[in-house]
Amino acid sequence: MRNKTLSLFSRIVFIVCGFLFIGSIFVPMWRIELTAPQYPEGLVLKLHANKIAGDVDIINGLNHYIGMKTLHTEDFIEFKILPYILGVFGLIALSFSYLAKRKALYMLFFSFILFGLLAAIDFYRWNYQYGHNLDPNAAIRVPGMAYQPPMLGYKQLLNFGAYSTPDIGGWMLIGVGVLLFLAIIKEKKHTSRLDKFFGVVIITSFLFSCSGDRAIPIKINTDNCDYCKMGISDGKHGAEIITAKGRSYKFDDIACMANYCKEHSETQIKAYYVHDYTKDNELIRAEKAFFISGGTIKTPMNGKIAAFSSKSQAKAFEAEFKATEIEWKVIIEK
Repeated sequence: MRNKTLSLFSRIVFIVCGFLFIGSIFVPMWRIELTAPQYPEGLVLKLHANKIAGDVDIINGLNHYIGMKTLHTEDFIEFKILPYILGVFGLIALSFSYLAKRKALYMLFFSFILFGLLAAIDFYRWNYQYGHNLDPNAAIRVPGMAYQPPMLGYKQLLNFGAYSTPDIGGWMLIGVGVLLFLAIIKEKKHTSRLDKFFGVVIITSFLFSCSGDRAIPIKINTDNCDYCKMGISDGKHGAEIITAKGRSYKFDDIACMANYCKEHSETQIKAYYVHDYTKDNELIRAEKAFFISGGTIKTPMNGKIAAFSSKSQAKAFEAEFKATEIEWKVIIEK
């Protein structure tokens, strides 16, 4: 009978999963971001458990010209039933933490996997119909062209780039799957000595949530500068910004980033990153970096600014390049 009783770790997993299920109802679950030259900040479609949100009206207006059906929450039965499904999953997970039986763990895990597969199939069906059932009388018609958004990842649709990724709620549900899988592995090992340790680790992992302002690594010789449009080929002078919408813009020169921010002052920026001159393609927070400017510093677009993670390194290269120290706020406000 002892082998059929769950460990403390798995009981904590049930509790965390229960709150993740319920919490996912109140935040966006998926996002499709559209970028184009005429929309530098991008357009975002956010799919919640119970509604469609984001730049829906603008996207509907654009889609009208290519014959795509407009999006309305009331047209999808999924938004009526999904909150109840997630709520029931959450309540079941919380009740199973009290029941503390292995059979309950397996039951919840495989039920959730089945739900995930059905949801993925439904999402694909929705994307397919949305992108293929076009109005033959649309103002813009491209023979053989379909506009099915990607389920996950990037896809080019005419002059728009479409990015499809999980949002906060989606990551919460992915976390549920990972936690339940870890709990199953834990129960299979029949160990109990580290129950408390695992419980603390799992709670800490989810409280320490991934922020949406983390740097996205620059792909050298692949990514282009979003200001001068040149290819980024140097891993010592590049920079990056993350906007409030979670969009990243990459630059081959710190001066390019500063100029871009001045020309797009309406863009809300969440984080600034710059390359550490002493490393190869390593981004650091601009607010914590130390900068030198001028002298014999050579940068891709002649911005003549270099960044360092420590003041001692900045001072050493300041002397070598005959440069001068400069504050971050001066660079960004020039």
